[in-house]
Amino acid sequence: MTRTVGTIAFLFLYLASTSASAAEVSCAGVDPSASAPLKSVSTPPSTTCKPRVKKGYPVPDPTCTPGAVNPTLTLDVLTDHENFRTSCVRDGATSKTEKNGTYDWYKIKHPAKNVGKTQTCELDHLISIELGGADTVDNIWPQCGPKGVVRDHRYFHQKDLVENWLAREVRAGRIELEAAQRGIASDWTQFIARANKACKPKKCIGQKDS
Repeated sequence: MTRTVGTIAFLFLYLASTSASAAEVSCAGVDPSASAPLKSVSTPPSTTCKPRVKKGYPVPDPTCTPGAVNPTLTLDVLTDHENFRTSCVRDGATSKTEKNGTYDWYKIKHPAKNVGKTQTCELDHLISIELGGADTVDNIWPQCGPKGVVRDHRYFHQKDLVENWLAREVRAGRIELEAAQRGIASDWTQFIARANKACKPKKCIGQKDS
């Protein structure tokens, strides 16, 4: 009997704690499928997508990946640290299978063991969700390489620093949201120097994703 009461009490506490955690996250007013592309393109593209190189880093083909924003991710929503999570939008408009299709667009072989220390590619939101980016394929591209370096030196990690720095600047009111969105979509590498200077060691923190 004592064991039964203890089990019931444990289940009650567990359910109460998970309900409280869920209550902390609010996706009210956010439409995960909403999308406003910066440029209208056909998806899937009719020709092979060709990444460009700027400052030694890859940037996506604008005829395939122009970038898109989610208009329901307003500045008020994005700066609501207590409630908003990027999981409110992530995988809400396109499936992982559809996202994986962008490897084929760019004629990039799907990487094996692409996790943890062996991760070489990331299916990147060109305009990151923490900057109001959409979860549609016109805002997603495979960002890979370089080979022979530790994970923290991969290109996608460098772009993560840029995304986190821009989000911090937007929240602080030093950069307008639309300017950050268009800037990272047109050439994310233009912000690398400033992001590296401001965000190392780990001074910029990304939006919670839970």
